[in-house]
Amino acid sequence: MWYLCAFFHRLLDYRKPEVESLARLFGAFEDEHQNGDVSYHLQWKLPLHHHPDSPFHFVNLPSEQIARNIANRSILVKGMYELWGEGGSYEELRDSVLSYVGDGKLPCLESGSTFRITVDSFGKAISLKEQMELIQGFSYIPFKGQVKLKDPDHNFCLIVVDNNNDGANNGLPPVVQKRFFFGREVGAADRKLIPTYQLKSRTYLGPTAMDAEMAFLMANQALATPGKLVYDPFVGTGSILVAAAHFGAMTMGADIDIRVVRDGRGPDCNVWSNFKQYGLPMPVALLRADNNLPPWRPGLKEVFDAIICDPPYGVRAGGRKSGGRKLLKGTVAPYVVPDDKRTGHIPSTGAYCLVECVHDLLDLAARMLIMGGRLVFFYPVLREDDYSEIHFPEHPCFKLICSSEQILSSRYSRVLLTMVKTGPYTEEIAEAARVKHMEFKDNHLKWLEDGNLHSAVFSPSNAQLTEEAGESKFLKDPRPKYRGKYV
Repeated sequence: MWYLCAFFHRLLDYRKPEVESLARLFGAFEDEHQNGDVSYHLQWKLPLHHHPDSPFHFVNLPSEQIARNIANRSILVKGMYELWGEGGSYEELRDSVLSYVGDGKLPCLESGSTFRITVDSFGKAISLKEQMELIQGFSYIPFKGQVKLKDPDHNFCLIVVDNNNDGANNGLPPVVQKRFFFGREVGAADRKLIPTYQLKSRTYLGPTAMDAEMAFLMANQALATPGKLVYDPFVGTGSILVAAAHFGAMTMGADIDIRVVRDGRGPDCNVWSNFKQYGLPMPVALLRADNNLPPWRPGLKEVFDAIICDPPYGVRAGGRKSGGRKLLKGTVAPYVVPDDKRTGHIPSTGAYCLVECVHDLLDLAARMLIMGGRLVFFYPVLREDDYSEIHFPEHPCFKLICSSEQILSSRYSRVLLTMVKTGPYTEEIAEAARVKHMEFKDNHLKWLEDGNLHSAVFSPSNAQLTEEAGESKFLKDPRPKYRGKYV
C-alpha cells in the first residue's frame, strides 16, 4: 500500500536510506528475490509537480504496522499518512476524499471513536484563524465520533504546500503548484528524542562528540535493536553507543586513548556516566585498544551484529596508532614497559593516516561482523573539480547499500557509508582486500596519502584567493552549505 511520507526538511540525502533501513528492520523486505539478490530499496514516487528535494514522498509498504513502526522510530520522518485525498484546489481535495474507499476509512467514522484534525503547511505560514476555517471545511466527511484534542483514536492532518506570497522560498525547494493532502496519521516521530539527548546537556563531552541526531541516524542505519551487539572502535565519549543503547542494543567500545575510556574527567564525568545519565544499560566493555593492532585472540570472528563509528580523519583530531618514537628512558626495542612504571603508564602512539585506518576498519569488520551485519561509518570528501566521480573504499566481503552526504563547507563534506557483510572472511579474501586497498590508495586517494586532511580542507584554493590592498586574502564564509543552500 502507498503511504504519504512527510519528512523533516533537513539532511536530505539521509531520508530515504533511513526509511529503507528501518523497513528492513521491521520486515518489509523478503530476504531474497528469485534471482538471489537481496533487496535493500523500497518503491518511491513523488507527488504531482513536486521537486525531488520536497519533504513529501509516496512510499510503498506492505502493511500499516510496518509504516507505523518506521515513523515512530525514524529521526527524519515527521509523519506517515494513509492518504484519503489530494488535489490542487479545495474542490479537487473534497472530491478525492469523498471517493476514497480504503479499508481504514470506515472504522474512523464509527460513533464510538474520537478524532482530531490538524493543519500543517510547507512553504507558507498559515494563521490560526485560517487553520480553524480549513478544519471546519471538512464538515462533508460523515464523522460520527467525538472531537478529542488530546490522545484521540484517530489523528487526521491537512497538509498545505504553497509558496510565500512574496515569492521568496528561503532556501526551500520550489513549489510549482499549490497542493493539498488530507490523510489519517499512521505514525509520527518522537519529538522529545533529540532534545533529550542533545549534546549541550550531556555529562561528558569531547571535541569530536557526535551530535545526537546523527548518532541516532547511524544507529538506525545499523539496525540497532535489543539482543544485538554493537561495537565502536573509536568510541571517544560514547555518543554513538548511547544512541544504539537507547534502541536496546548491547554495546561495546574501544579507544586508543586510555585516558578517555578509563578516566574521563573524574568518577562522575566519564563515558560510563553518559549512559547513567539517560538510564541506559552500561556497555559490555570499554577497551583501550588500537584499531591497527586489534586485541582479539586468533580465531575469534563474527562476534558483532554491527560496527558503527566515525574514524579520525584529521579535521578536528588526527588518528593515532600504537608506536611512535618516544621510549621510556632505559628501555630498548621491542618496547617493553618496566614493572615499576606500569601503573598510570600511557602507551606511546604515532600518526595514523586515514588510508591505513579505513583499510584496518574494513578488515576488522570483515572478520568480526556476523553475516548480514552492517558497517556504518563516515568518510571525508573534498568537493573539488573531480567531485562528481567519488570513489569509496571497497572490500570483497561487503556490499555498499547507501551513501549519504552531509556538506559541511564549500570544500569539504562527509559521507555516511552503510555496508552489509555478504561473504565470509578468509585469508584469501584478506589478501584480495589488501590488493584492492593498494589500488584504491594509488588511484583515488592522492590527497590523503599524507593523512593531513586538515590542511587540504582549510588551505586556500586558487578560486578563493583575491587581491585586496596588494595582499592575498582568503575568502571564507563560515556558514555550512547543503546542496548549494546555506543552512
